[in-house]
Amino acid sequence: MRRVLALANQKGGVGKTTTAVNLSVFLALSGHRTLLVDIDPQANATSSLGIDKLALPETVYDALAGERPVTECLLRDVRPGLDLLPASGTLAGAEVELVSAPRREFRLRDALEPIGSEYEVILIDCPPSLGLLTVNALTAAREVIIPIQCEYLALEGLVQLVNTLDLIKRRLNPPLDVFGVLMTMFDARTRLAAQVVQEVRRFFPRRMFRTIIPRTVRLAEAPSYGKAIFEYDPSSRAAQAYAELGRELLERLALSTSAGTVAAGSD
Repeated sequence: MRRVLALANQKGGVGKTTTAVNLSVFLALSGHRTLLVDIDPQANATSSLGIDKLALPETVYDALAGERPVTECLLRDVRPGLDLLPASGTLAGAEVELVSAPRREFRLRDALEPIGSEYEVILIDCPPSLGLLTVNALTAAREVIIPIQCEYLALEGLVQLVNTLDLIKRRLNPPLDVFGVLMTMFDARTRLAAQVVQEVRRFFPRRMFRTIIPRTVRLAEAPSYGKAIFEYDPSSRAAQAYAELGRELLERLALSTSAGTVAAGSD
């Protein structure tokens, strides 16, 4: 049975796209057929995998609008075992165009239905908002991963996000649940980072991932080369952290964890 997980947080810059891209590549490297859905008009997940978002003939927008079947919008094997449903700037207009569309909250779920059985895991990278595109992602998903930056202001809006998840669960998608909370951009040199981790752990005592993603320049550099961290700097602390997170994810999903090891290193 496929697992569909959305990465959501209405605050930008918390590591949603970085996590979506690196987990997707890790899952594929682990031998699990994976689909990454980019539903963010900024299309950062698309460009992070080395795809020119300006040169795409069809994207997730065409699937949402019903103009093309999703099979015509997919990019197959952007990495071995990893398909991408890409985005581009045209997706920005979808928020307005979908308002009057039938089944407007279910357009992504309906689009993915014909291909869902092809994958073991589908990851959806959401935009930094709680608009209609994010609602579509949360209605298509069964579970949510919430990345949270290890800074005080990142805690603001968390209650709003949880309330939104509860609302969608009640009205649109009863199976929806928080799969895990991921702390990102952790700076061990600051007391504040540790305090934020403690506070989030108090809020989500059983949902936090054990793995904490460090703040590192390598993660910021990798997308500019169109590479996942495992491809850009496989010996870095960031690569080690995302490999640990990937193994933890596979453990929670009860999937095989037979993957190539990523050597520990330093930046």
